[in-house]
Amino acid sequence: MSATDAQNEPEAPQTPDTAATTEPAEPAGPTFADLGLDDLVLKALKDVGYETPSAIQAATIPPLLEGRDVLGTAQTGTGKTAAFALPILSRLDVSQHAPQALVLAPTRELALQVCEAFERYASHLRGVHVLPVYGGQGYGVQLSALRRGVHVVVGTPGRIMDHLEKGTLDLSELKYLVLDEADEMLKMGFAEDVETILADTPDDKQVALFSATMPAAIRRISAQYLKDPDEINVKTKTTTGANITQRYLVVSYAQKVDALTRILEVEAFEGVIVFVRTKNETETLAEKLRARGFSAAAINGDIAQAQRERTVNQLKAGKLDILVATDVAARGLDVDRISHVVNFDIPTDTESYVHRIGRTGRAGRTGDAISFVTPRERRLLSSIERATRQPLTQMQLPTVEDVNATRLTRFDEGITAALAETARIEGFRDVIAHYVSHHDVPEADVAAALAVLAQGDTPLLLSPEDDRPFRDTRSREARDRDDRGERRFRDDRGDRGDRGDRGSDRFRDDRARSDREDRDGRRSRPRSGPFASYRIAVGRRQKVDPRQIVGALANEGGLRREDFGHIDIRPDFSLVELPADLSNDVLDRLSGTRISGKLIELRPDTGRPQRRDRDGGGYDRGGYDRPRREGGYDRDRAPREDRGDRPFRKPRH
Repeated sequence: MSATDAQNEPEAPQTPDTAATTEPAEPAGPTFADLGLDDLVLKALKDVGYETPSAIQAATIPPLLEGRDVLGTAQTGTGKTAAFALPILSRLDVSQHAPQALVLAPTRELALQVCEAFERYASHLRGVHVLPVYGGQGYGVQLSALRRGVHVVVGTPGRIMDHLEKGTLDLSELKYLVLDEADEMLKMGFAEDVETILADTPDDKQVALFSATMPAAIRRISAQYLKDPDEINVKTKTTTGANITQRYLVVSYAQKVDALTRILEVEAFEGVIVFVRTKNETETLAEKLRARGFSAAAINGDIAQAQRERTVNQLKAGKLDILVATDVAARGLDVDRISHVVNFDIPTDTESYVHRIGRTGRAGRTGDAISFVTPRERRLLSSIERATRQPLTQMQLPTVEDVNATRLTRFDEGITAALAETARIEGFRDVIAHYVSHHDVPEADVAAALAVLAQGDTPLLLSPEDDRPFRDTRSREARDRDDRGERRFRDDRGDRGDRGDRGSDRFRDDRARSDREDRDGRRSRPRSGPFASYRIAVGRRQKVDPRQIVGALANEGGLRREDFGHIDIRPDFSLVELPADLSNDVLDRLSGTRISGKLIELRPDTGRPQRRDRDGGGYDRGGYDRPRREGGYDRDRAPREDRGDRPFRKPRH
């Protein structure tokens, strides 16, 4: 990673106006290392940049590590997932392949989030397997994983009961059981299922129950199934300044960088702090913003204090506009000119959210807080609104027209500012007049040519094609909402719809259908039109696979899965079939893509046929003809790289 621009600037002198100031230090609390967690779990926490436990984590982890039951009252977003996941992972016996831990969650969305958290914290625990079990997913996937052996099962009560009744889930060796958002499970009608699961699992298991409220039913379950539990009640901060406007934007992970770029172009801001989750992301995002013409630097826990002070001084003095930071690095930061806080990664606990947005709206000023929310993270918004006692307003992504209008305004302002420098302009009048007279070119054309020189290779205006990835996302979200509406009667009760008919015939049909879908990858989508073959400068030596290629190109160029044809990975390069009608703008963005840290240098391939219909199979090279999956390569998308919509660059004077 290259050094930030801030690091290359001379250190600003320490004066009363520019010296870095901090808030009074908060009392030092325990670190994760103080809590007795496994060293490999601590290593995973360090990887993701987590250093200090939240209140619920500091209170819950020690008793769970000691084997005691816990009854916790905590809102969604206080960090309770790590509070139970970390001690469970620290005590797992990896050599035992029967399920040792079961986490019950009210919805499939929460089950998936909890599962992802377990996998993230278990990244250095070799051989640990975590399985999400929920309705709406075919039984075949779940049965295959259970047969191979899993250590942690995270599921909804309805589907867990289905497996227990069919004998496909063995909980006889269960050691840990967690009820997450127990009050929500009871509201959704899962009380009977929850009690059945509690009763049918080993008596000596350890139980942790978390609930935002403690109604009588929760108290009764606790009294019956928990053994002398430690009761933990965490109070969270509840207010933020009324002078801070809070907004959120629903955006996919892959589109966050482009969305941030557009917002920074259109919003009138002085200084901005962009919050991300990990140290590595601070450097990566700051570099991407600089590549797009913004003055940005990163601060994180690994940066020396002297460098941190230098960066903060530059932010105060207006030499730096954007700071990309982690929660820890921004603690105590007090800069009056911060007009905007952007939660590039929305925090999962409300205390962090309140602390973050408190960096703006200081010294009696107004401030703006914008949070990027992926569709799966929508559920965090209600917790934030409860904690801040203020509503969050959904904002719309600035359109191409909005960005272009802003760029033209800045272009006009740049010309006006240059015209005010009369002494410098006077020296160029004769040069321009000489060129016009000797080349018989209108002055307007000369002015346009000078604008091209000033702008460089970056287009002044975006094209309508640049809105395509966001339009596709909005269309998919609309279709998803329609699909959810059709399924609402079945899905509103969590996973109970899956239990309507538990006959063996239905189970076999579901399993057969699921297995077919597993083999096919996904349902086919119709495609039409010609392909062209392109060569990229990464191959097996760079250890790339089709998933990386598809993900990087899809995210950078706004392509869909069905836009990919045959992918042939060679030792030093790869051949990729893409739509033949890609615009020059998309091709330009794709050519700047990096995969495994290497610029791919995408260009048309001249060693293979240039076109064929998208309906065909693979190319015939010396008798080799590998058929392609219908619909392109079906893989997950990876994060996009450095380029994309670049802002207008002011002319140099």
